[in-house]
Amino acid sequence: MNPGFRSTSLLLLTLAACSIAGAQASPTAIQRITLYGFGAVTGTYTGLDGGKNLGITAGADVGFRPYHLWYPYLEVRGTYPIDGGQVDAQKNVLYGVKVARHYSIFHPYVNVLFGRDKIDYQDGGYPNSAGTLLYINSVSNVFSVGGGLDLDITDQIALKVDGQFQRVGVPVNSSGDIYSKPISIGINYRFDFNRHIHYNRDGSMKGYKPPPPPKPEVVPPPPPPSPDATTPPADTTPAPDNTAPATPTQPPPDTTKPSPDTPAPTPQPQ
Repeated sequence: MNPGFRSTSLLLLTLAACSIAGAQASPTAIQRITLYGFGAVTGTYTGLDGGKNLGITAGADVGFRPYHLWYPYLEVRGTYPIDGGQVDAQKNVLYGVKVARHYSIFHPYVNVLFGRDKIDYQDGGYPNSAGTLLYINSVSNVFSVGGGLDLDITDQIALKVDGQFQRVGVPVNSSGDIYSKPISIGINYRFDFNRHIHYNRDGSMKGYKPPPPPKPEVVPPPPPPSPDATTPPADTTPAPDNTAPATPTQPPPDTTKPSPDTPAPTPQPQ
């Protein structure tokens, strides 16, 4: 593999890992960045003399918050042939962008990818169009457009069906290009760092409860002002009672003495 291409791919993977690590550091950021990993079995029509490959594709998507129901992703993937067929065995590493829509459990998407492709020509090599050279392998750029569908099986696992149309540069024919068509079927896995929150179709967070508003701060009343040293202290002597003393009560009259106006009783004769 070309060293420059390998370095570029490593840089993209490092940037994706740093973005995910930053998302884990903040609960809010977790919902803005999501990580998906996928693996698939790939059948490829290589576009060179009816060549066919059977390979394995693996990759990852870094997803961001949706914009008007469109879900943007950064994608990196690689394909390795486990059966190169009889003509040419193609292996490549691609990276680019992907945009998806979510319809319940169906998630269709399209992607545009760039990268590098290495072709190993089978049966001892492949001659150029003039027949003057025999190529054992070649390395060139590849441009890929395609799309697919992720079908949710669980909250974290989805069935993936993917198809690509790739233009690969080759030195073995007069046009300098071949057009390969890989078709993949596999599994897409969502790394859910915060399972109790998911996005609705409109991009809002499903199951998200905003934190309660902060309680108002209770401000204690200010302390009473300290007395001024120049002000004399208040007079605390009780005020005199201005009420006049009560008049002493007179003793009740003696009712045992006869009244002077009442005549004495006349003695009766014996």
